[in-house]
Amino acid sequence: MIKRVLVVSMVGLSLVGCVNNDTLSGDVYTASEAKQVQNVSYGTIVNVRPVQIQGGDDSNVIGAIGGAVLGGFLGNTVGGGTGRSLATAAGAVAGGVAGQGVQSAMNKTQGVELEIRKDDGNTIMVVQKQGNTRFSPGQRVVLASNGSQVTVSPR
Repeated sequence: MIKRVLVVSMVGLSLVGCVNNDTLSGDVYTASEAKQVQNVSYGTIVNVRPVQIQGGDDSNVIGAIGGAVLGGFLGNTVGGGTGRSLATAAGAVAGGVAGQGVQSAMNKTQGVELEIRKDDGNTIMVVQKQGNTRFSPGQRVVLASNGSQVTVSPR
C-alpha cells in the first residue's frame, strides 16, 4: 500500500515539474504568437529591478488536491476504527496545506521590471521573466506589442 502511494506521489510531482514558465520571458514566444503581426516601438532602459513573478493562485489547487490525497492515504494507514478515520481526515487536511505550499513555491520565477522611456517621450514599465538577455540602464530596446502583451528585446 505504501509503495503504491509513493509511486503515485512521485508521478504527480514529476508531472508538476513539466510546467513551462519560459513564456513569461522575452526570449520565448508561444505557438499562437508566431506569425502574428505586432506593433514595434523603440526606447531606452531607464531602470532595471529584479522581481519575483508568482504564478496564479488557481494553479495551487493541483498541489492542494495532490497533497490532500497523499495525506489521506498516509493517514488511513494509521490506527483502526475511529482513530483511523480521524487520522485520515487530519492527514488529508495537513497534506492539502502542505501540497498547496509546495505548489506555490514551485510557481515562483525570477523576473525583471524594466522602466523604459519610449522614443515618443512616454515612460512605461514592463515586467517579464529574466531570460538569457541581461538589461542595463541606457540600453536601447525594441518593444513588440500585440495590444495586450509587450515583449522587450535588445535592439
